[in-house]
Amino acid sequence: MKRTEEMPMTEGMHRVKISMSFPLRWVNSYVLSESDGKMTIIDPGPRNSETEQEWNEALADLGLTFGDIHQIVLTHHHPDHLGLSGWMQQMTGAPVRMSTRSRQEADYMWGPDSHINTILPDYYGSHGMPEDKTEQIHEHMKAFTSQITPLPNVTPVEDGEGLNMGGRRWVAVETGGHAPGHLCFYAPESMEILCGDAVLPQISPNISLQPGSDPQPLLSYMEGLHRLGELNVKQAYPGHRNPFSTFNERTVQLLAHHEGRLQKLAERIEESPANAYDICVHMFGNRLGTHQLRFAMSETLAHLQELIRREVVKQEQTPDGTFYFRF
Repeated sequence: MKRTEEMPMTEGMHRVKISMSFPLRWVNSYVLSESDGKMTIIDPGPRNSETEQEWNEALADLGLTFGDIHQIVLTHHHPDHLGLSGWMQQMTGAPVRMSTRSRQEADYMWGPDSHINTILPDYYGSHGMPEDKTEQIHEHMKAFTSQITPLPNVTPVEDGEGLNMGGRRWVAVETGGHAPGHLCFYAPESMEILCGDAVLPQISPNISLQPGSDPQPLLSYMEGLHRLGELNVKQAYPGHRNPFSTFNERTVQLLAHHEGRLQKLAERIEESPANAYDICVHMFGNRLGTHQLRFAMSETLAHLQELIRREVVKQEQTPDGTFYFRF
């Protein structure tokens, strides 16, 4: 796989494909170069020895060094985007920029006082997930520590703030849903957007309900899509898959996708009351790996919470403490 690629629509921008796990295979990092040789890195990717070497090779391909890095900008806190930022900050001394809300979420999920390894499996258990599956989730969550260590020192970026990157001014647009505090960066003059995982071509970003985080993630996501859809975008640079020119149409498609999924969940519950795990298996099947099961379970819960908010279904609890959903 070719590691670096010049973006033909934008002078001074290169995409760097950094390896990550199946099924996505790589995350898009972006290098935006200034006329003086300094550069901004967007979302450096997850940390491991392979991805560290990939950055060494990518910078060499571009004729750059770590000393040329002026700032590191993160769209959100997920390990495949934030992971290398602390390591890269140690290598360069460059500031790491992300939203205050996103940094709070990083501390909650990955910080030294985090208990998400226990909280999340217990939460899934209360929604019907079998014990053997929750034990796998517990071990799975531990594996992320090496991918995000060390966490960076962060200089916050606020919604509406302008950043100079690659010789242009980009405005931060904060939304939620996929990740609380997620930032896109919009260049009004050229009508380009660095959209992270807020809007992806071909695939739908995961929308997860997790204890201690956004209590209404699907509502947050759909509100964010409406806001992003109001921007006039000619070219979008996503966190996964390839840059695309149908950003505004894609926001409409994603809204329709989630409305369709809400309808399917409602139809399943109308047939008979069920817990979230049974509904998850009905929607996504029972052959998922642990990582994909976590995504599918939290996405199911996010949609169920939206159905509760809309007063379509009700959540009740059995004597043994398991939650279930009914009309």
